[in-house]
Amino acid sequence: GWRRRAAAMLRRSLWLCLCLCSCPARGLRIHEYLYFQVLSPGDIRYIFTATPAKDFGGVFNTRYDQIHLVPADPPEACGELNNGVFIQDQIALVERGGCSFLSKTRVIQEHGGRAVIIADNAYDNDSFYIEMIQDSTRRTADIPALFLLGRDGYMIRRSLEQHGLPWAVISIPVNVTSIPTYEMMQPPWTFW
Repeated sequence: GWRRRAAAMLRRSLWLCLCLCSCPARGLRIHEYLYFQVLSPGDIRYIFTATPAKDFGGVFNTRYDQIHLVPADPPEACGELNNGVFIQDQIALVERGGCSFLSKTRVIQEHGGRAVIIADNAYDNDSFYIEMIQDSTRRTADIPALFLLGRDGYMIRRSLEQHGLPWAVISIPVNVTSIPTYEMMQPPWTFW
């Protein structure tokens, strides 16, 4: 009920305050996270946390207020895509596995994607961020590549399937330091 929601909101507020007010000795600092908000479908209208690739990919020079987040088909995006035409000028949601993070990023870039969000293939992962590093091929990628928790990726894909939608509409990146903590809408399955 309301007590649980209030306690969860308090935990999130405290966590955000700790993140913004301190600089941890190890692990990711607040500026090493990137946030995006799902605008539709409404049942997953939350702010999600992702981490940029460590040593490959570009950065967001533009803020996209409304851009499509298109799940790649096939989900691992290790080769030719069946829905590549929908990824052109949009952002792809890809699943981890089958090939390197860099290979996936290059596939999305070759299909004209603006960025790629790679979700962990462990659907129960709701807290462990994997460091995406370059493979041994000396190739590069120019578009931003972000890592998303498996639970978040799964919930986004599940919502799209339930609604019969080919993509979500997102805003990226979102500056969370300008959002009052009571408006910070994290996914309810994420425990801070």
